[in-house]
Amino acid sequence: MKKILTLKRGLRGMLEIPGDKSVSHRSIMLSSLGTTPVEVTNFLAGADCLSTVACMKALGVTIERAGDTVSITGNGLHGLREPENVLDAGNSGTTLRLLMGLLAPQKFLTTFTGDDSLRKRPMARVIKPLTEMGASIVGRNANRNLPITLLPAASNMRGITYEMPVASAQVKSAILLAGLYADAPTTVIEPAPSRDHTEKMLEAFGARLERSGNAITIFPAEKLTAPEKISVPGDISSAAYWLVLATILNGSDVTIKNVGVNETRTGILDVLKSMGATIELLNERTSGGERAADLRVISSNLRGVEFGGAIIPRLIDEIPALAVAAAFAEGTTIIRDVAELRVKETDRLAAIVNEFNKISPAAFEATDDSLIVHGGREKFFAECKTRADHRMAMSLAIFGAAAQGVALDDDACVEISYPNFFDGLA
Repeated sequence: MKKILTLKRGLRGMLEIPGDKSVSHRSIMLSSLGTTPVEVTNFLAGADCLSTVACMKALGVTIERAGDTVSITGNGLHGLREPENVLDAGNSGTTLRLLMGLLAPQKFLTTFTGDDSLRKRPMARVIKPLTEMGASIVGRNANRNLPITLLPAASNMRGITYEMPVASAQVKSAILLAGLYADAPTTVIEPAPSRDHTEKMLEAFGARLERSGNAITIFPAEKLTAPEKISVPGDISSAAYWLVLATILNGSDVTIKNVGVNETRTGILDVLKSMGATIELLNERTSGGERAADLRVISSNLRGVEFGGAIIPRLIDEIPALAVAAAFAEGTTIIRDVAELRVKETDRLAAIVNEFNKISPAAFEATDDSLIVHGGREKFFAECKTRADHRMAMSLAIFGAAAQGVALDDDACVEISYPNFFDGLA
């Protein structure tokens, strides 16, 4: 058991957070498709991103890592080679889904597996468009789950127009990566904008993309030109825990350094501000097409709000942390259109209701696709289960720290995205 004690005072001073997980994944994958060395700094050396590193090395890419700096030298857009063994994506849906898009056009066979959690997650949503493009993919449970095998491509992928039923950056990215190898332009139409790190980085590598509303078109490429360096900004999903904790702890005045503020990821800032949080962006800058800033947070009194729809893809990973903020707000918060939480590392809607209610009884309830939080309820010390879900673990930790403490059954799962989180909290 990992025991978190109540914090008696607010957060003050400066905080630094790990590199952005999404950008770290993509920096490794796209650098692997160039022919010149790329140095990636502030790389997130968490378990998920290291799964991507291991997979790309197995595909013949030269990768060397020293702490949070990674050097990558690829063999070109058509230089990946058949792996000698099954590729293990671990717990990482990003690794699996993006690499399915990248490897579906290849002239060799690839088989993927993953951990218990990833083997339960739905893959039909990415297999369907890739199959429409001409990929041959077979998997367990009628092509829905791992293990999954991508058969050697018999011909070039077909350029298609694909209207996505659900906004998903991972599915969109898989289609765009496959589109690099297609015989004609490929267009993805989203119901609402999802995070656009793949598009920004593809453009930084010289790929041609066009945007029109919620449609993104990628043109086939003969080669990619890698930049010499990529500086990964801090991960706003990791900053979320400190944003919430500093807001709800009286006496807080903390600055979180070098946070990525890509507009497709800043939904948490918009929601917290609408709840009454005091958050200021300082020292705004751009690196490699990605915006970053220092975030100053001062403790504030929060009020319940209602949100959903187009903003959800911009904050889907931050819902557990926002649920903690809502528990300390005055009034009721209603979060709509979050059915996607049911197919994350765990069923996060069920996990929030079952575990968070142990700390604040009867404060949390859920429907099929909504979360309702009744703020201001009494809070207690509780023993909670993280369900091996890194975002649940960190959200429960800040909940307990701002309430009467909490004991967690598993703290190792934070290695997925924020290896030194508990050191920072201590």
